[in-house]
Amino acid sequence: MLDISPGTKIDTALAKLEGALAKGDVDAATNLFQADCYWRDLVTFTWNLKTLEGREQVRDMLSSQLAATKPSNFVQDTREAASEAGGVTEGWFEFETGVARGYGHIRLKDGLIWTLLTTMTELKGHEEPKGFRRPMGAEHGHDRNRTTWKEKRESEAAELGYTSQPYVVIIGGGQGGIALGARLRQLGVPTIIIEKNERPGDSWRKRYKSLCLHDPVWYDHLPYIPFPENWPVFTPKDKVGDWLEMYTKVMELNYWGSTTCKSAQYDEKTGEWTVVVDRDGREVVLKPKQLVLATGMSGKANVPKFPGQDIFKGEQQHSSQHPGPDAYAGKKVVVIGSNNSAHDICAALWEAGADVTMLQRSSTHIVKSDSLMEIGLGDLYSERAVQGGMTTRKADLIFASLPYRIMHEFQIPIYNRIRERDAEFYQALEKAGFMLDFGDDDSGLFMKYLRRGSGYYIDVGACDLVIDGSIKLKSGVDVSHLTENAVVLKDGTELPADLVVYATGYGSMNGWAADLISRDVADKVGKCWGLGSNTTKDPGPWEGEQRNMWKPTQQEALWFHGGNLHQSRHYSQYLSLQLKARQVGIKTPIYGMTKPHHLA
Repeated sequence: MLDISPGTKIDTALAKLEGALAKGDVDAATNLFQADCYWRDLVTFTWNLKTLEGREQVRDMLSSQLAATKPSNFVQDTREAASEAGGVTEGWFEFETGVARGYGHIRLKDGLIWTLLTTMTELKGHEEPKGFRRPMGAEHGHDRNRTTWKEKRESEAAELGYTSQPYVVIIGGGQGGIALGARLRQLGVPTIIIEKNERPGDSWRKRYKSLCLHDPVWYDHLPYIPFPENWPVFTPKDKVGDWLEMYTKVMELNYWGSTTCKSAQYDEKTGEWTVVVDRDGREVVLKPKQLVLATGMSGKANVPKFPGQDIFKGEQQHSSQHPGPDAYAGKKVVVIGSNNSAHDICAALWEAGADVTMLQRSSTHIVKSDSLMEIGLGDLYSERAVQGGMTTRKADLIFASLPYRIMHEFQIPIYNRIRERDAEFYQALEKAGFMLDFGDDDSGLFMKYLRRGSGYYIDVGACDLVIDGSIKLKSGVDVSHLTENAVVLKDGTELPADLVVYATGYGSMNGWAADLISRDVADKVGKCWGLGSNTTKDPGPWEGEQRNMWKPTQQEALWFHGGNLHQSRHYSQYLSLQLKARQVGIKTPIYGMTKPHHLA
């Protein structure tokens, strides 16, 4: 009897693909794909993060890259059983290129490739020191001149940046900079992380006291050291801060706290940056080959300008500067904004006894935390998933295997279920006057995050206070001006205020490039984040990947790294491998560089 099991179908497809690629037959390889196919490549073929859509794009990429890539040894991963459902067969595979090893995921329809994910896992000859390559640590034997681990570590820390230069400087020592620093450390790339705060984790410690991670613990692990099994589901901010500080020390990162980057300039002739920093009051000049801005996906604080801000006698703060509610008991507070920070701050102020009003100027997507955990994340990032054999790496790759072009089609049914499950909750919010949305195409939170990085709140309790009126709500109207003691709206409403909090989000990350390097470089690179989906706050044209994130930019040797903990963990692998390849002189022919269409 003919064996047409899912595993056999995957083996057959991989064998045909390898055969065509080995022969250099681009047409034969292209014809193995569906007409509406998607190939997402993370570094292996393109030295870029690039999604190819349709056969013509696949053909063009292979025509450009195949000869240099030299792919081979496409073998199904038998540790992960192939599966079949709804006419789609999917499986996992390993493969190699001339310089690297990779891992991939494949989906077939009618025997042809529908989606293909190829990711770089390691560079040949530059593997991480783990498993059988684990370092010894102790030096056995006898040597009167031996140095201890502590002495070597202290010597390295004292010399790097002074008598020896880092290959990479990372500006920003939050979770993104720390995760990337850990990856580079394991690859042997000399790196310094620059952070204006004194200690790792201070960027969390210094936020308002009620702040916690709204994503569950299974979604938030850092590379190499996962959170313990008894770690809380939603991590409080100070616990996150302490973990980052511990992680930085244990992973032996060269972390320069209390250090401010004053300027950075790139010399095209020498291929070198000049980065001037102030470290504890002393100017230090660094000369790295690569510069990474890990200043936070959200970029610079966005504070709107309203007439009368200069005469208002109370306090005004951006949400990132809000110290917490303790000083505002009995005070009147207006919070401008209606997303995550606005809800968190309003709830904490109410708990502290403040009279707080939320000003909602545009609609917001709301999803209850327990619904998001169960329906939105449960199959990949939950205790249920872990008990079923799901690993963080596998979950990350499954999520990465869904092309952005069609991801909303997978998300819409999820949020339809959530909307049905929580119908009474949404009705109560709308009755209170809250303006709700589920994204331009009803695809919910993740697509809003990927497209614009804003416009949503994961409800951990504040919505009940809006519904019952404990948090006063004014929606659908903007600010006209401020007086000495009030916020005046365009409909004439006056909101008395002792404190105004601008929970108004952030600008693009390239704003930091403008400050540190130049406006010309910031414009040369263009806007960071967004897919070009032509939805609200994500203007087209279509990019297919996050603009400028974790991949080469139009400015040589300038990179952007950021996102939530999940993205910092996952994409730091691919950015670190790109940087390592350049350090050791591996040729990295980049395919599919896009020109900027938006400056900020």
